[in-house]
Parts: sequence; C-alpha cells; structure tokens
Amino acid sequence: MASLLQDRLTTDQDLLLMQEGMLMRKVRSKSWKKLRYFRLQNDGMMVWHARQAKGSAKPSFSISDVDTIRNGHDSELLRSLAEELPLEQGFTVVFHGRGSNLDLVANSVEEAQIWMRGLQLLVDLVTSMDHQERLDQWLSDWFQRGDKNQDGKMTFQEVQRLLHLMNVEMDQEYAFSLFQEADTSQSGTLEGEEFVQFYKALTKRAEVQELFESFSADGQKLTLLEFLDFLREEQKERGCTSDLALELIDRYEPSDSGKLRHVLSMDGFLSYLCSKDGDIFNPACLPIYQDMTQPLNHYFICSSHNTYLVGDQLCGQSSVEGYIRALKRGCRCLEVDVWDGPNGEPVVYHGHTLTSRILFKDVVATVAQYAFQTSDYPVILSLETHCSWEQQQTMAQHLTEILGEQLLSTTLDGLLPNQLPSPEELRRKILVKGKKLTFEEDLEYEEEEPDPELEGEQESELALESQFEPEPQEQNLQSKDKKKVVTCPLFCPSICCQITAQATTISKPVSLLLSQQKPKLILCPALSSLVIYLKSVSFRSFTHSKEHYRFYEISSFSETKAKRLIKEAGNEFVQHNAWQLSRVYPSGLRTDSSNYNPQELWNAGCQMVAMNMQTAGLEMDICDGHFRQNGGCGYVLKPDFLRDVQSSFDPERPISPFKAQTLLIQVISGQQLPKVDKTREGSIVDPLVRVQIFGVRLDTARQETNYVDNNGFNPYWGQTLCFRVLVPELAMLRFVVMDYDWKSRNDFIGQYTLPCICMQQGYRHIHLLSKDGISLRPASIFVYICIREGLEEDES
Repeated sequence: MASLLQDRLTTDQDLLLMQEGMLMRKVRSKSWKKLRYFRLQNDGMMVWHARQAKGSAKPSFSISDVDTIRNGHDSELLRSLAEELPLEQGFTVVFHGRGSNLDLVANSVEEAQIWMRGLQLLVDLVTSMDHQERLDQWLSDWFQRGDKNQDGKMTFQEVQRLLHLMNVEMDQEYAFSLFQEADTSQSGTLEGEEFVQFYKALTKRAEVQELFESFSADGQKLTLLEFLDFLREEQKERGCTSDLALELIDRYEPSDSGKLRHVLSMDGFLSYLCSKDGDIFNPACLPIYQDMTQPLNHYFICSSHNTYLVGDQLCGQSSVEGYIRALKRGCRCLEVDVWDGPNGEPVVYHGHTLTSRILFKDVVATVAQYAFQTSDYPVILSLETHCSWEQQQTMAQHLTEILGEQLLSTTLDGLLPNQLPSPEELRRKILVKGKKLTFEEDLEYEEEEPDPELEGEQESELALESQFEPEPQEQNLQSKDKKKVVTCPLFCPSICCQITAQATTISKPVSLLLSQQKPKLILCPALSSLVIYLKSVSFRSFTHSKEHYRFYEISSFSETKAKRLIKEAGNEFVQHNAWQLSRVYPSGLRTDSSNYNPQELWNAGCQMVAMNMQTAGLEMDICDGHFRQNGGCGYVLKPDFLRDVQSSFDPERPISPFKAQTLLIQVISGQQLPKVDKTREGSIVDPLVRVQIFGVRLDTARQETNYVDNNGFNPYWGQTLCFRVLVPELAMLRFVVMDYDWKSRNDFIGQYTLPCICMQQGYRHIHLLSKDGISLRPASIFVYICIREGLEEDES
C-alpha cells in the first residue's frame, strides 16, 4: 500500500536525513537536558527516540499531533538557557491542544534547519489532506501497527490482533472469511491493497447503502436528477440547483467515467456524506459571515481569564505560552495581572500565590507577535495593575514602544464618539482596558472609589496573602487634605499630554496622596492615557449605570454576582449589555482553574465571559463550539433581541417567540471510535451517544441512546431523540460519545459542540473531537437532523 507521503519521503533530502536519525538534546527545564537520538519513521508519520543510535526506541510524537514548529528564539525555555545553549541550534515542536511543547537543540544550525524544514513540510502535507487521503493514511498507520514483524504482510493472527486494537469484536469465522476474500494472491497473508479491500469489507456501511438505494433507480448509481432530489428532500438544500449537484459530483465521485456521465457511485455518495459538505456544521457559517460593522458591545467576545497561567491558580506555571495558545484559538480579550518586579521591571503572575512570574515586557512582545495570526479583529488587554507609580510608567513605555502602531492610543478620528467603534473599524488594533483618571475643569484632584468587583476578583489572592508573601511595595505618602489623584480627559490626547506632564513635574507628590487609613496605589497618567474606549468602572446598580456611566465604560462581575443579577433582574441586565460592555470572571474559589458554563452569561448578553482556557471540559467545549462560527475570529454578533436597549427579553422567563422549534435527532451509527484505554489491548468500548442542549434555562436538556455492546468500530443505534427549543438563537448543541460502564461513571470517548443556528439538516456526519478539542478523525457519528418550526409533542 503506497503511502501518500512516499514520494516526498524518497526524494526530499531533509526527510531522508531525518529517517537516518540525529542526536539532539532534549530540554525539559533549566536542570533537565539530555541527549536523545531522534529518527523519523519510514511512514513519515511518527518520530521515535532512543538513548543512543542503536538503542531501544519508542514513539516520541505523531506528525498529526503537531501544530507548528518554532525556532529557538521563540522558545521561552530555550531563551532562559541562551548563555548555555545556542538559540540558533534550537527549535520547538508545538502540539495541538494543551500538551507541553518539545524543546530540542541540534548539534549544528544546519541540523536544526533540516528538522525544522522537514517537520513543517510533513505538517503541511497532513493539514492539506482531504477526507479520503486522511483515511488512507489512517489505514497505513494501522497496517504498520498490525504488521508486528514489519515484513509488509499480515497473517490472520496479526489481523485478529489488529481488530482488537481497532475496537472491533468480530466472530472469528466471519473475520476469516473476509480475510480469505481479500487474499486474492492466495498467499495466506494480506499485503497493501489486499488490506485495503479487507478494510472496505469490514467497514461496509449497510445504513448508507440502504439510503443510497432508496434514491437510486438501479441501485448502482445516482443520476444527476436523483442526487438533486436527495439534496432537496433529505438534506434540505432548498436553493440547490443542477449546477451545485454537478459541482458535488465532480468533487466527490472517484471515477472519471462517473464524472463524465454526471452520476454518483456508492463510493462517491459515501465520500460526499463524510466531507465538509456533508458535515453537521454548515460550511456557510465557517468563514466570516456576520456583520462586523456594529459597535463592540453588540458582540460576544472570546475572552480569557488569568491568561498567563497554564496550570492552577495557586502553584501553576505562568508562561507567555498561555497568551500564544489563547490568541491562536481566537481569543480576543486577554487578562494581564501586573505587579512590581525586581530591577524596575513589572512582572505578571497571580498575586499572593506561588505561581511563577514572567516579565510584563515579554507578555507585550508575545501579544505583538501573535495578536493577529488567527484573527484580524481587535485584541483587548485587560490590565489588572498593582504596580507603583514608577513601574506603571514602565508599563506604559513598554506598551507604547513594543506595540507601536498596533496600540490604539487615541480615538479613531480624534473626536468624541457617541458609540463604541466596530470590530471592522478596529482591525489589527490592540486596546487597553483598565482604570482611567477623570478630568475636572477646575483641575481638582479627586480620588476614585475602590472598585468592589476588582477587589472581589482578588479575594482568593488576599485570603492566601499570609501564606505566601507580603503585598508588593506601595507608596506610603500621607495627606492631611482630602484624598486626591491627578485627573486627565478620556479622549483628548493633547490635553492628556499636558496633564501628564504637569503630573510628572509639578503634581506628582499631590497625585500620590493616599488614604489616611490604608496605603493605596495611584494610577499613573501615562498608563491612564492609553485607556481609550474601555474604562473600567465599579458596578453599583443598573439604575446607577444608566444615570452616571457612559458607553465607553465597562464593569466587571464575578460569576456569582452575574448569575444572581440574571435571576433577579434578567431583563435589566440584557438592556444594560445592549449599550455597555460587561466582563464576567470565574469565582476566586476556583483555585483548580475550573470553569463555569458561559452559556448562562451569554443568555443575558454579557460580552466578555472570561474562561480558564488551559482547562479542558464541557464548559470549554461550549466556548470553543460557540466561537467556531464566523471564521473563528473571536467575535460573534449577538441576536437582535440582545442588542436592543428596550428589549423585553428575560433569559429566566423568555416569552415563547415565533421562532421556537422542535428538533428531531436520529442517532444512526458510529465509525472508528477510539479506545478509552489504549493500554488494554483486549478491551472493547460499549458506546452510547448523549445529546445535550445548552441555552436559556427552559431549553437546557439532555437525552441519550442505549449502549452498544463491544463495538467501537461500527456501532449502530438507530434511535430518535426529540427536543423543544424556545430560543434557538442562543442554543448550543453538544454530542458526546461515552463508553458505558455499569460499575462506575461512563468514560468520555469524544464530543462535538456547535451553535444550533449553524447546524445543517439531513443526513450528516459529526467528526468527533478529543477532550482537548483535537480531531479524532476518522472517528465520527452519523445522524439525521430535522428541524420543525413551532413546538410539538415528544415523538421519541
């Protein structure tokens, strides 16, 4: 069986040298640096390593798990060892999901370049594969694993072992009959193409064959008109034309003769059903398809909490990797907790804990590099500043000098607007969110009251203060007068500069005047002047906000307070979020970096629902699924009833709108489900499918199928589940495949989550994702989706 990569593997000089193997230094930390011999396997899909060239080797990583390759200068760990290890000889293998990076240092710059070029070539080849190519490569991988003695042939005993590895429990006599049919050479073994035929016999999809024959007059092919009927009747492609049907036939029919005759064979039909056109996620919702010219407050914004952490909130590691990962997954609002650091350089970490520290300037440089690699739409830096006056000035200097033109330092036209700008107007701009000084005409100095929400966000830090360390150094000046701070305007840069100069040269002592009872950090005008559209203010009540706050001011809410407000005054919260931005953050008690369900907050129109993105689970599945639409750009336009300042919508008591729907989901079958415990060769999964709706409280529901005994390869359920959805515009749909266990909790196999408004009707495949959101292809489930307007009785 010829590999798709075979041509490159036999001709590309970098890949040829990688197959020979090279000695490199594997670096895990400043103290762990060991020599290992790395070699690319002959299939081009796996890299193995050993302690020495002729030593016992074991798998290191799969090319399909690699996200990208970075040079040594971009590695946080290798930079810290620059005096010991040459950065030019180092590189980093970055994996999908939340796994640790692999830092390697070659013996020369040339060897490092060979591996960087070669690995990137392989990653690009894997990324560009279509469904059939991925399936062929997947088969090649299984063949390699099943061919125990690596002779390019598989005996029946090896095939039996392979079936267990592939999650199949099959009658031995039946398996042997399929083996004999595929053994056309009658050699008693299966070679490349014979194994492919064996696999096809093994994976024959009776349910798809039956569907195909129901639309085919002769059971052999679908004519253009027959395929058009299928697209219109079953797939609900209402605007489908003959031209579209022809385009799909040309795209998915494998035979040239079929394309010429404009017919679709069974293989072509199955290829279409497994493709992006047959996917449950509507391809029309994948690119940026929404209006991006509305004010920022009209969008849900993908937001991160304590972005610098890649672990827990108490002892976890702080790393710029947290910012890279968040930005690469489309996050547009990043949190930066800044404290006084040594040598006059501010540091970022979770205050009053044992989390490690990183330089603020390194965070800013990382944001500058990665801000717009995934999305062109604006990035918001949510600053939580705990620094002294001097280090705040250093912060402002780093923001200005490192971000340069990327930093929004004045209004777009220099004038006072009457609404927030749009994502489109703010393309490739970085905005600072934080506290800002106010301007009084008589230049009196008036201290702002402390923000109770900011204090709430730090409650866990303060509770732990005595266990870890004292508060960072604060200015300790006292005043006999009333509390005062320098004030500066919100939008006028020229006046702001004058006030900043006065504060620095004349008023600085006055501006540092503190409360009689408790020392307090004062905001530096240079940093204040960088806050343009996103001034943080404390929330007192919705009435107070209406009477005293402006559209450019933003309040933060703890999850507890936000949920309470939704229950007590849901409609007021919706109206508030129709004109002003809100940010919600996890409770300080979530020291394990767990997450809340963001859906509850989106239901009230809260724009920035901050998540601990380093923590996988149901809550992050919902967040990832929600922002998978609209090009993954990090901005999703809110429904119209959440953008109306006079909206009557209440998420706790929604009035049934005319758009209410009945959702019928027939869970038909599963394909190539992975093992839960890969170390137990003989174990076979007993899969079931759980379907969950997350939306307004009345829509939230879950149902599940029965489980199928001992079959993770091609289980069949054929069960229909029925849901009633009052507010489909807010509903998220989650499919979870579980391994049934009567003795304990069911084990997670895979999931897929998407907005109901992005779902296609008809016969669709759902390609499963891992806990980390990584593709488990070719693992999938096959379903039939039907949406009926209005509410009906349960038909399940």
